[in-house]
Amino acid sequence: MSDSQWPLWEVFTQSSHGAPHEHAGSLHAADAEMALQNARDVYARRGEAVNLWVVPTVAITASTPGDAGPFFDAGNDKAYRHPQFYKAPRGVRGLLMTRTDSRGDAETRGRACAMTRGSA
Repeated sequence: MSDSQWPLWEVFTQSSHGAPHEHAGSLHAADAEMALQNARDVYARRGEAVNLWVVPTVAITASTPGDAGPFFDAGNDKAYRHPQFYKAPRGVRGLLMTRTDSRGDAETRGRACAMTRGSA
């Protein structure tokens, strides 16, 4: 960075409450307050956003394309990442899976049914 250029900031906008923040673009600013004001003027001037995040670009750590193999491996060799140790009780609606435990399947099914009906 040259002395005549301000730091680069990444801008993230949220279009409505509860929605995820999405990268909107980048801008140069002297500090966080100026970055937020500039982001408001550039990316939210027509009411497109209800919330803004500004992050210094130098603060972002990213993976590299060379990490594609080992870094993003699915971990198929780790059995605990698969639901093979869980049983879905028969006849229970709205429940994807429940864990069986040492007390037995009948009690587990009873608790699952009670939770489904709303009486835990």
